[in-house]
Amino acid sequence: MNTNSLKIYTVEEATKKLEYYCSYQERCHYEVVEKLKEMKMIPQVIDNIVVHLIENNFLNEERFAQSFARGKHNIKKWGKIRIVNELKFRNISKYNIDTALKEIPSETYYSNFHELAEKHWNSITEKNSQKKKKKFCDFLLRKGWESNLIFEKLTDLEASQNQ
Repeated sequence: MNTNSLKIYTVEEATKKLEYYCSYQERCHYEVVEKLKEMKMIPQVIDNIVVHLIENNFLNEERFAQSFARGKHNIKKWGKIRIVNELKFRNISKYNIDTALKEIPSETYYSNFHELAEKHWNSITEKNSQKKKKKFCDFLLRKGWESNLIFEKLTDLEASQNQ
């Protein structure tokens, strides 16, 4: 039997564990509360630990949202739509989402988009042009890029291909 699921934490142990949990990676309140629930902490203790983490700067949703937006854009090449949806899913406020999006300079945003789009277009081996266009659009829409950007790029790529 898994003895880890039977471990009972004192408030001090839970606090230390969550300080560590928040110190090696930015976390949002939702993740911290879920972790404390897994540790079978009662709601009052969860509230006290969350307050402690905020007061001691282990937990900061604005910082989390900024780090999340930068990382997902620069590493996973996500567009703003996907970033916003993922932050909303984590119960991040509109204010913090707007602040996070400011972390991505528009020049970087558009250059990453064009680089990703061209790389993906060139990697699609589909011969049927309608299927190729669908694969191209579906991929970029899943990544959270704006449809107007995708369709403009598709038009450019088709025009350059037909020259």
